[in-house]
Amino acid sequence: MPIELYHQKGHQCLMFSDTTVEDNEAVQANQFLIVDNDTGAIIDPGGNLAYSELYLGMTRHFPPHQLSAILASHADPDIIASLDRWMTATTAPVYISRVWERFVPHFCKPGKTAGRVIGIPDPGLRIRVGRGELWALPAHFLHAEGNFQFYDPTSRILFSGDLGASIGKQVDPRRPITSLAAHIPAMEGFHRRYMVSNKVLRLWARMVRTLDIEMIVPQHGAPMAGAAVREFIEWVQDLSCGVDLLGDAHYTVPTTYA
Repeated sequence: MPIELYHQKGHQCLMFSDTTVEDNEAVQANQFLIVDNDTGAIIDPGGNLAYSELYLGMTRHFPPHQLSAILASHADPDIIASLDRWMTATTAPVYISRVWERFVPHFCKPGKTAGRVIGIPDPGLRIRVGRGELWALPAHFLHAEGNFQFYDPTSRILFSGDLGASIGKQVDPRRPITSLAAHIPAMEGFHRRYMVSNKVLRLWARMVRTLDIEMIVPQHGAPMAGAAVREFIEWVQDLSCGVDLLGDAHYTVPTTYA
């Protein structure tokens, strides 16, 4: 069953969090459906492990053939490896960074994406969905080279991709985090490895402080709401990560055999 993040005046945001839980080898991933009246968009539809559960779950709330957009934060398999099947099930275009625009067809049979891939320019884009909009916000190198987050100004939800992700059996995606301190152990290792540098985190924090954010919802793990939104922005802007942590010892010729 999806988690209803928002539902007012014909505008609805649903999170599907359990489409991959039966496969213990795969990382847990969230997918999102945004509906405005009779139009919908799906954010980060996931890989083949997620497709069947997501498609069936969606049909109970919204007819997939009425999707107007498939939005991909970046091009990782857990984001968009199911694209071939979505290209068959819908007529919606896929929006993704221009950096990945010519890589996307590799997920599909020849010709399936022809005329259906819209490259998002580096500064971002406002994408109409029904009466409203979704804003593709620059989040480059958090963690992918071409990366976007999607902000819904109607619900005031920031769909943050890998930024804000939490990992581990103790994490329950169905329970929003409202106080960050106890949640940091489920986030810290992931962010130190998958985010590229503190400089990028500080630039991101400066940008999102200009937005009215009710909830930050990552692609892995639990949403953050209430005080945890501000606490996360403050925590992550001071985090050393990625290239900040690398030195000569990380670049040596290996001596271990497989």
